[in-house]
Amino acid sequence: MRARRSRAVSLLFTSVVLTALLIPGLGPGAAGPSVADLASADQAGAGPAGPDAASVDPAALPAEPPAQPARPSAEELFGADCDTGIQGSTVTAVCHNPFPETDLVRLHVECDRWWDVDGDSAPVAVRPAGRVELTGRCWKEVRAAWVSHERG
Repeated sequence: MRARRSRAVSLLFTSVVLTALLIPGLGPGAAGPSVADLASADQAGAGPAGPDAASVDPAALPAEPPAQPARPSAEELFGADCDTGIQGSTVTAVCHNPFPETDLVRLHVECDRWWDVDGDSAPVAVRPAGRVELTGRCWKEVRAAWVSHERG
């Protein structure tokens, strides 16, 4: 039997060849510096790109740290923090609202089997500094579960 190269090796080889063709100076017929030119420049202390290619003037660096992004206003802060867990065919979401506005949360459960009915809970109000626990289930496996938020 003849040995076959794997698809991963073929893709890796093809990407390396295409990258070499796309990078200027590496393609066929590229006229770059020769090894002797690079060696003589390195011995002279200049390096391949010139005498000051890697030098940095400390006076040109900014003295102040970069500006921090503006904090969101109190009106933009919204939404309870929810942790969702799946145990077998049961889904549990525990939500805590650290913000000063009521959040209406709903648990959505998508079941894996085509005949299993997906579930969406009724909206539950999570008051400021409040905590709620939402549960849902499927007959068999759970494909996905998430919590949606709505201003209350």
